[in-house]
Amino acid sequence: MPRFLRTPFKFVLWFCVAFALATVLLVLMLRWVDPPSSAVIQFWQQHSGHKAQQQWRPLEKISPSLQMAVIAAEDQKFPLHYGFDFAALKQAINENRKRTRGASTITQQTAKNLFLWNGRSYLRKGLEAWFTLLMELLWPKERILEVYLNIAEFGEGIYGAEAAARSFFGTSAQNISHWQAGLMAAVLPSPKRMSAKAPSHYVRSRASTIHRQVRKLGDAGYLKNL
Repeated sequence: MPRFLRTPFKFVLWFCVAFALATVLLVLMLRWVDPPSSAVIQFWQQHSGHKAQQQWRPLEKISPSLQMAVIAAEDQKFPLHYGFDFAALKQAINENRKRTRGASTITQQTAKNLFLWNGRSYLRKGLEAWFTLLMELLWPKERILEVYLNIAEFGEGIYGAEAAARSFFGTSAQNISHWQAGLMAAVLPSPKRMSAKAPSHYVRSRASTIHRQVRKLGDAGYLKNL
């Protein structure tokens, strides 16, 4: 390698090593420490000028009905994959994005919401893949689902299952009904356009579809696979 290239190469190498170590330590710490916020929440607060609604709840304080509804709606292979569902991605491409659930897994969505900014750049996609891999390696599936359910956006400025349940239905995330859980899961793809509190015909229809998928998966017994 020419001498004039050695210094920049060393700098890039050391930067990559330092970044890798720092992110590994961060993700490992968050296995046990609940994050006080997320990148998506911070972005919304800065641009809206308002404080987001969010109340952290451990997974055991979130209804199994909601846990299952979210898995059925967003990532039915969640217990089985290692962060990436290539079959769903292929299906999304083949169907030109006309589908009832997304190609991004729950782990990918958690990585994006927790650590990254909105966008479609190759850099952001690469970082999303990196954090997804780290979370799958360092966190149990229960922890991934717990963090997801506490930072996912359910409505304008409403983040996490507890804040959503109280805002929409006047109850806790632990006590929501099967139908309410389906409505909450139904709006996840577009929480700013769809409402669980005043559901449209489409949202109600999607919630019914989610309930059928939950039954096919085996209801709450499916959570034993996590």
